[in-house]
Amino acid sequence: MDFRTTIHIADNMGLLHHSDKVMMLGSCFSDNIGGKLRQSLINVNINPFGTLYNPMSIADSVDRIIDAEPECGMHLFQSSGVWNSYHFHSRYSYPDKAVTLDKMNAQISAAHRHLQSCQALIVTLGTAVVYRLKDTNQVVANCHKVPQHNFTRRMATTDEITATLSRMVERLQEFNPSLRIIFTVSPIRHIADGLEVNSLSKASLRVAIANVNRAYRQSTFYFPAFEIVNDDLRDYRFYATDMVHPSEVAIQYIWQTFQAAYFDDASSQAIARCERVMKRLAHKPLTANREIIERFYADTKTVVENLVKEYPYISSIKEINDLISEQ
Repeated sequence: MDFRTTIHIADNMGLLHHSDKVMMLGSCFSDNIGGKLRQSLINVNINPFGTLYNPMSIADSVDRIIDAEPECGMHLFQSSGVWNSYHFHSRYSYPDKAVTLDKMNAQISAAHRHLQSCQALIVTLGTAVVYRLKDTNQVVANCHKVPQHNFTRRMATTDEITATLSRMVERLQEFNPSLRIIFTVSPIRHIADGLEVNSLSKASLRVAIANVNRAYRQSTFYFPAFEIVNDDLRDYRFYATDMVHPSEVAIQYIWQTFQAAYFDDASSQAIARCERVMKRLAHKPLTANREIIERFYADTKTVVENLVKEYPYISSIKEINDLISEQ
């Protein structure tokens, strides 16, 4: 008797290749899987605006990336000793206003260049709950711990989400006609408002994605990360200690499932080799013997140079480029 249900994903093997440029947008689940792509030496741009949760803010970030629309000083506000933007996550908030603007605008410029030539965009929706700033009616990507009475809160309808994502897909197709878009719903639970709200929110996102995929079936796809955690793993031991975020074991399982679903065999072999090299780069020899240390780093550089000969496109990855550029 089988005591487990596994998720069977539609056969899209070969949709992604190890040489592809990829962009991740969305919830912190994008950071998790984006990190796995980066460890595989795939050229990936991860959440240039920081973590984004609701579809309206994600679509707004896409517009700003496509238009290369810079952040302006008037968009920033000061709180808790740092400068913030309602468009960006707090990871880009600094005490110096000019530094904050420089960091944010560098992200927009880099994302514009990356999206223009990348092959795949992976969008992870976290919640259908949307916060609007009362003064401007602007949907905010992050409240930055500003008192809640400054915002109105409501759950976007399925029709609103569908329309927002559809417009986003059309802009993306116009900007980069060869782009493939993979949608997913984050398995991370938003429990501050209760599990009932979380369930309704996730269901609204899932239905909206299905609507979009039917309309744009040639260029959009769905990866069932939410279903893998809730219907396949289906156990609290696959959550972190906060009982909200997937554990590292769950993230690794999802990554392996993602890899099996979308990468061809040659790409999977390249991923395995690159992961081993990245582990070697992260390793520090546990010895004070200078000769052993120097030999280890020399051998590592040789390993990397041989890998670049086989996969020349990875030379654009910063860690690899830095190493092979050393004299």
